[in-house]
Amino acid sequence: MKKFLIYFILTVTAIGMLFPFLVMVLISLSSNNEIAFNHIGNFLSLITMNNYKHVFGAIPVWKYFFNSLIVSVFTTIGQVFFSTLAGYAFARMNFKGRDAIFFIFLITMFIPPQVNIIPLFFLMRELHIVDTYQALIIPGLFGGFGVFMMRQYFLGFAKDLEDAATIDGCNKFQMFFKIALPLAIPAVATLAIFTFISSWNSFIWPLIITNSESMRTLPLGLAIFKGSYREITMWGDLLACSVICAVPTILIFLLEKKYLINDLLKGAVKE
Repeated sequence: MKKFLIYFILTVTAIGMLFPFLVMVLISLSSNNEIAFNHIGNFLSLITMNNYKHVFGAIPVWKYFFNSLIVSVFTTIGQVFFSTLAGYAFARMNFKGRDAIFFIFLITMFIPPQVNIIPLFFLMRELHIVDTYQALIIPGLFGGFGVFMMRQYFLGFAKDLEDAATIDGCNKFQMFFKIALPLAIPAVATLAIFTFISSWNSFIWPLIITNSESMRTLPLGLAIFKGSYREITMWGDLLACSVICAVPTILIFLLEKKYLINDLLKGAVKE
């Protein structure tokens, strides 16, 4: 009975979370003169792609999509690369000032991102890279959360493996790239998902740092398109925009969800 109750609660919770997304998809497939749930019995006969055609015809969606993809992919690669290196160094290496430097990284996690926007903008302006891919990517390459997350993962790294690798003649870089990093794939995948989704959904920074339409990211471009409807609410078009923004992040999660496991050092020796 207890198990049934748990599954029932989880099922109801899942349905409650999926229901708004389902409503969004259904209305995006309806004409602006029809509401899907008023005609649920013959909904299939009312499905239309006109809202999506209108969105793709009104704005350069593919250009926005390409910009978002470039920014998100390179930001994710850079964030994962630097975070794993720093996390491993803080967890497995002893050097002067290690704890103090890590404490500084932790402090950055408590600073609201909005506080850094103006200094970052002036920095990008002095570097003459405003309205470029570099300005969109560079601020996202480094983050305290990623370093903290990878450090916590590498703290559970079995010392027996480290000792065995040292006996076999591995230096620090070989130990990291050949042993520690392959075993940290679950944590790397988790960090990659979080970073990609955060970068893909970023709105304030692209709004400030870009001037031309050719450099707009997808959330920014679609938000401006949504804002063009002030007198008449075109729900079908607006929710079609929302679906277009949401689909890539959902696909990324589905592709990498198998790596989201809690087993530290799965398959390795345990201490």
